[in-house]
Amino acid sequence: MQDIQDERYLSCFRKRTTGMHIRTLHLLPDSFPTKTFYPFNMEIFQETRLLEFERPVAFFMGGNGSGKSTLLRAIARSCSIHIWEETEGLKDRHNPFEELLDQSIRIEWNDGKVPGSFFASEIFHHFAGILDSWARADPGFLNYIGENSLLVMSHGESHMTFFENRFGRKGLYLLDEPENALSPEMQLELVRLLHRFTKRGDVQFIIASHSPILLACPDADIFSFDSIPIRKIRYEESDHYRFYRDFLNNPAKYLDETGDTGKDSPPPVSRNADR
Repeated sequence: MQDIQDERYLSCFRKRTTGMHIRTLHLLPDSFPTKTFYPFNMEIFQETRLLEFERPVAFFMGGNGSGKSTLLRAIARSCSIHIWEETEGLKDRHNPFEELLDQSIRIEWNDGKVPGSFFASEIFHHFAGILDSWARADPGFLNYIGENSLLVMSHGESHMTFFENRFGRKGLYLLDEPENALSPEMQLELVRLLHRFTKRGDVQFIIASHSPILLACPDADIFSFDSIPIRKIRYEESDHYRFYRDFLNNPAKYLDETGDTGKDSPPPVSRNADR
């Protein structure tokens, strides 16, 4: 009888973890090279020890400057996933620690490291330009992203074309606020894409997002960066969901020209906003 129960548990576990590549992420504060400079001075990284990924779609949700994009980029570097971006003039030259968080995290894989990609809307145009330059030497290269140049499409259309073609391959996909160029209808279409591709069982998505539409993706983990340490929450618990719900139910309350919503004003956003 015990053997049957154990097999049922293992079967359920296998079904739940299908498509999972990263199982856990450990933050290692004892190895931080500094506690003074960003991002190692952020309390959320000093106090968080472990993130457990139990579903093939996971969201990092939090306010601007909460650290979600910073951790997403650290995951990319730790997983040897290239971030296509022009770096000149973009980095804090007075902070030698800005891009070293990946050296203080440890990732546990389910079945070995897999390839993947990192997407952020603000660097996508640069990436699309690189693809076009390669295609001039080898026109067949555009087949990788749908046969047509991404530069001749609208921002939203080019993003969705890239998603549709790139997600068809086994891998780990890290998306930093993919909703930025997408209409509400296209955001819903992205949710459908995530659902469709995760059913194959060979892809995993980790997504930093403010979108209540994306956060509603069925059977997804949501990690809140609005609490210290980072913790998992239900969709209905998220500040984003509650804010949009309350706003749509009573816009006048939030648009009163006096600015009095009956709540305390939020704290000022730090200079490291949205990292």
